Amino acid sequence: MSATTDLLLPRAVPFRAPTARLALKPVNPSPSRVELDGAWWPRSRDLTHELPALADVLDPLWGRITRIAVNPRYWPVIPPRIYVNGHVVRVGWFTTELDPHKILLLSGTSGRWDLLVVPPETTAPSAARLMAVAGASTAPRSTATALMAAEQADHAS
Repeated sequence: MSATTDLLLPRAVPFRAPTARLALKPVNPSPSRVELDGAWWPRSRDLTHELPALADVLDPLWGRITRIAVNPRYWPVIPPRIYVNGHVVRVGWFTTELDPHKILLLSGTSGRWDLLVVPPETTAPSAARLMAVAGASTAPRSTATALMAAEQADHAS
């Protein structure tokens, strides 16, 4: 008895990291500076994995991201650089100059962008509210820490 079997060759499927969870304000043509340009909800506190996914999404939208700054209070490890779309993005940190709930991204072509960082352990409903407020074009001018404090107060009551 003979059997014919088709030999299935394994095929490589490229791994694609999950896309960054973002809420961005519409581009505002006015020259006035807003406090927040949107919100980012990372999946973990591992900046080595999270920052490339964020910059990968923002690079084509905002122009080449060249620098990223964070406050080290909530990040256990801050890589000195990451690689995005074939170029190096330098990562730095500031303790007093940068709100601990915010991330700063710099682009050589489109300037500065400030995003509220929604902590990865935040529940989905709270994260959705924070991202909606930070990404709304009509949102009141508020700091990242003020938004986080208001959400925690609402959650507690």
